[in-house]
This record gives sequence, C-alpha cells and structure tokens, in this order.
Amino acid sequence: MTTLGQTLSDSATITRRNLIKVKRVPDLLVFATLSPIMFVLLFRYVFGGAIQVPGDVSYAEFLLPGIFAQTVVFGSTITGYSIAEDLQKGLIDRFRSLPMSRSAVLIGRTVADAGSNSISIAVMALTGLVVGWRIHSSVPEAIGGFLILLLFAFAISWLMALVGLLVRTPEVVNNASFIVIFPLTFVANTFVPLETFSPVLRTFAEWNPVSAVAKSARDLFGNTPAAIPVPEVWSLQNPVLYSLIWVVVILAVFVPLSVRAYRRTASR
Repeated sequence: MTTLGQTLSDSATITRRNLIKVKRVPDLLVFATLSPIMFVLLFRYVFGGAIQVPGDVSYAEFLLPGIFAQTVVFGSTITGYSIAEDLQKGLIDRFRSLPMSRSAVLIGRTVADAGSNSISIAVMALTGLVVGWRIHSSVPEAIGGFLILLLFAFAISWLMALVGLLVRTPEVVNNASFIVIFPLTFVANTFVPLETFSPVLRTFAEWNPVSAVAKSARDLFGNTPAAIPVPEVWSLQNPVLYSLIWVVVILAVFVPLSVRAYRRTASR
C-alpha cells in the first residue's frame, strides 16, 4: 500500500520524465503548436470575412476563445497516444518492476500534458494578439478563463488515458479519438455563433461541454458581443458552472476507471 506522499513524489518524477521527453524530442511541441497557429490564421483570414458575428466584437475576438477550447481538447489526445506508445514499447513493464505507485504513471502523464497545453495556449495567445485578439476583462477574470480551459483539458486527458489503455495501439488511439473529438469541437460555438445552426445541431451544440468552455473563455476574456441575445439554455447562461460540472463528472468517472484499467494492464 503506497502512501499519499509516495504517490505525489512518484507522480512528480513521472511528470518530470515526460517533460524531459518533450525537451529532447522538440518535434512533439513544435507540431502541437503549429496546428493551432494554422487554425487561427486559416479561420481569421480565409473564413473570417464570410462569418458574421453580431455586435461590435471582431471575429478575431470571437474566434480565439473557440480555438483555445478546440486546441486543448485536441492536445489531450496526446495522453492516450503516449500511454499506448509506452505500452507498446514495454515501458509500462519496466515501471511494474519498480517500487512505485501504480497511479503515479497516469497522474504524471496527465499533468505533463497539461503543461504542454499551457505552452500551446501561450503560443496561440501571442498569435491572437498579432491578428487582432484582445482581452477586455480584468487580470483575475483572464486567469480564470485560462484555468477553465486547462481544467477541462486535464479532465479530457483522463478520458484519453482510458482509451490508450484499452486500445493499446497509438495509431488506433488517434483514429478513435478524432472520431469523437471532431464532432465535439466543430458542432459547437467554437467558430460560428449558434444562431447559424439548424435546430437539431443547435440543441446538441447548446449542451455540448465544449460550447460551455468556449463561452466561459469569451465571457472571462471580455470577448462576448453585447448584441448577441442572452442564451435560452441553462448551460450557456451559466457556462463556467456547467464547465466545472463536466470537469468534476469526467474526473469522477474516468480517474478510477483509468487507474483500474492500468492496474489490470500492468498485472498481465
């Protein structure tokens, strides 16, 4: 039986190992940041002229919080991919032989990926400033917006950890993840106002947690146009609370499931 102190110490060691890996393989971070930059430039300058946002907020200010939300969700797939890769290469078997906490491998992986997501958000924020995005709220509110994004990404990382443990092949993890993530990130208010959606898609988008995360970021960054009507659904009237509820539910479900799947996998 491992103590809480040992679990935290082992988790910190695994987190450090994963971050060092990023440092030694910079291609991982380069491509993780190039993708969101391309999305920002593509939507801002190619589609931005065709997408109308009500109110006096530019499309850049409407777009960036949505890009943030999409990017952190996509970035969370690295967790599942990396765990499947470690399983495939036999690294998990090496961890089994060490006197360490079983859950530390998953905690270290998800925390390290949260760090990678933080770097991606920082790069995107700088890109956003170049293309016209601005924060109009206070410093605490802006920090709150970034924290909501990172908390949601951390929760999704645990879901992806379970996928990586069950699938166990990096290529299949990527395919399985994108099947779920593409509808979640595009059938939402990430790129266009919900008023442009058909009734069925709009209902899905209104209760989509990604929509709530993007709406939370817009509100906390001061990027919500005053002319946009107040949402009629509770999820978007209280986006921060709704986002936090999803974070708690996802963690409550997938942390124990992931730890159990890891113990079962490691005991084979």
